[in-house]
Amino acid sequence: MSFDHLLVARILFTLMTLGYAAATVIADFNKTHATNPQWTPHARFHVVWQICSYVGFGLLSLALIWWPGPLAIERLYLAAIMGAIVYAAFFVAVLAMPIYGGRAYDANGYQPFAAPVPIFTGRWDVNITAFSVQLVIWVAGLTATLAG
Repeated sequence: MSFDHLLVARILFTLMTLGYAAATVIADFNKTHATNPQWTPHARFHVVWQICSYVGFGLLSLALIWWPGPLAIERLYLAAIMGAIVYAAFFVAVLAMPIYGGRAYDANGYQPFAAPVPIFTGRWDVNITAFSVQLVIWVAGLTATLAG
């Protein structure tokens, strides 16, 4: 019985891709973001543009991951790079919030939640938590690709 590292990488990169391509549709195309009456129309335009871009890049990434043919490992690396760009940009935006006056959440959006692990205290931001989990999945997928 052999262990298929590339299959594991494909599954992990699929989960990572769905994190930015499908989860953003669910999380952002609703009253907390795209149809939020408290947002300016131009801000809503930008979030819909972002969602549509992520869906398009996600479909391209899924094709790179699953399309049969040559250069399978190289296509996995390209999908990994695309995911790295999306997640790195998120964390750059988080770290730069003091510069542009940003916040991770709005009063009428997704609120921070109690830490799910008792050894941690305080409240966790939904976006930062979700994208941190996706980053771990990305690292695991890259590790499986390198092992394959």
